[in-house]
Order: sequence, then C-alpha cells, then structure tokens
Amino acid sequence: MTIEQAAEIIKKGGIVAFPTETVYGLGADAWNGSAISKIYEIKGRPADNPLIVHLHEKKQIHDFCSNIPEHAHTLIDTFWPGPLTLVLKKRPEVLDAVTAGLDTVALRIPDHSIALDLIRRTGPLVAPSANRSGKPSPTKAEHVLADFGNACEVLDGNATNIGLESTVIDLSDEEPIILRPGMIGREEISTILGVSVKESSPNPIHAPKSPGQKYSHYTPDAKVRWLTRHHALTQKSALYLLQTVPSKGVNQVCYHGDLNAMARELYDRFRQADLDGYTEVLIESLPSSHPLFSALSNRICKAIDK
Repeated sequence: MTIEQAAEIIKKGGIVAFPTETVYGLGADAWNGSAISKIYEIKGRPADNPLIVHLHEKKQIHDFCSNIPEHAHTLIDTFWPGPLTLVLKKRPEVLDAVTAGLDTVALRIPDHSIALDLIRRTGPLVAPSANRSGKPSPTKAEHVLADFGNACEVLDGNATNIGLESTVIDLSDEEPIILRPGMIGREEISTILGVSVKESSPNPIHAPKSPGQKYSHYTPDAKVRWLTRHHALTQKSALYLLQTVPSKGVNQVCYHGDLNAMARELYDRFRQADLDGYTEVLIESLPSSHPLFSALSNRICKAIDK
C-alpha cells in the first residue's frame, strides 16, 4: 500500500502498521479514542500500559505538554528525530487512552522517512510495537503479517535499522530517570545533560510510565535462556546466539561482540527459532563494555521472564 492510502485509513479512524528506525509501530490518530481502543484490542494490550505518541516536528510537543523542562529541550535538540522517548507532564486535553490515565505522556520523533511522511499527513500518531502483546517486536513487515494477518494494513519499509525499541527517559520529576534502555545509553544522556542519570528498577505495584516496564515482553514460544558453561553447544533443538564461540552449525550464530548487529536481528532470530521448530534459544553473555549492553540485556531478560 502507499503512504497516501495509509494516511487515509488513519484519518478515517483505522490503524496501520508502519516502519520506524527502531521497530514497526501500530499507528492510530493520537486524538481519536475509538481508534486507540482498536490498538489495545488487536494487540491484546493491558489497559494500564501507556502508549508513545509519535510526532513529525518538534513544535508539536506543545500540543501535548506544558511547562517543558530545560533538560527536555536539550535532549530534543540533540537526539530528535531519533530513538529517544521523553516522558513529560501532559496537558489536560491529552486522552487517557494514550496515557493509561497517568498525568504524563510519552513522545518522540522517529528517524525514518516513511514514518515522518505518514505522520506529516495524519498528525501525531500513537504507535506501540506492531505485534501481539508479549511477543517479539516486529522488525520486518512479514512479522506484522504473521501476528495479525489481514487484521491491519502494513506499510512495508524493509527491515528496521536499529531493531530495539527507543530509550525512554522520564523528565516529569526533578531527577531524570531512564525507564527503558535503548540505543541511546545512560552515559551518553548523562554527558549531554551534565547530570548523573539513573535507570529505574521495575516496580510491580506502581503503574508503568513507559511501555516495557511492567509486563513480560519479547517472548518467542521457544524458551529463552542464558548460556552457561554447562551447555556443550550440541543441542540440536536449540538456537545458539554466541559472542566468543565460533559458529559450527546452522543452529549457531556468532556476533563476535557486535551488539549493533545482534540488536538488529534479535527479534527476527526469536521469531525464526519458532518457525524452525527450535525449543530453546540459548544466548551467551554479552560484553558489558558495549553501549548496547544494557538495552540488549533488558530485552533478553524480559524474554526469559515468562
């Protein structure tokens, strides 16, 4: 389908999956409560899991937020468009369906030509990952189709460039805190802001301010496990994702410490493991010095926590 066709569907209250630089998003008009309800329904998404609003230009942030802090302006000027989501105090008119009833709203500008062209035509879109809740996020149009079939239209933009969801940082309180790690890491943000930024720990009691905080996510049917010294790499029913051990079979993939490549492929590997009939995905420990260590570890641990 064309961008023009996708925009018309959204303007009429429909939903369309589209590519971003991170993963494919399931887009609906951010000011249409009925359309947003369709997203929760089709995904099977818990009602207390807030959505991220995707903009196409910086000035649109004022439609959703007031009293924007200086830290937000600094990060916007540095990282937008890009894989960074800001959580800020919302304006009263922002729909509760977007924020899950919270007094904050999450926003970003994606760094993808198709996404930006679509949002320019439609206005701001909510766009959670275009997969059924709990399953691996989609990094290809075929992943969306595998989950939803004809239940939604898909704009095909080939494989996504990053492969992991955006970094989410909460700026609604005095101290910035990262709610979900991503491509843009804590140290880089701390350097830009000139303050020490922490990463939050999940709290099952509090309502999540960001997607990816509260629930098990990213899980294939195959059991995801960390590889230990007790594994001999001989299990034919397992897919091995390795860092230091050279690949020796069709069920072994070695990334040699290239976590950028692993991030691009992780969800596709999870999905392919199911298609190929593997019962386990065994993952060798990651190099902790790599900037993507926190983000990849987060996604893998979420996949393990079934």
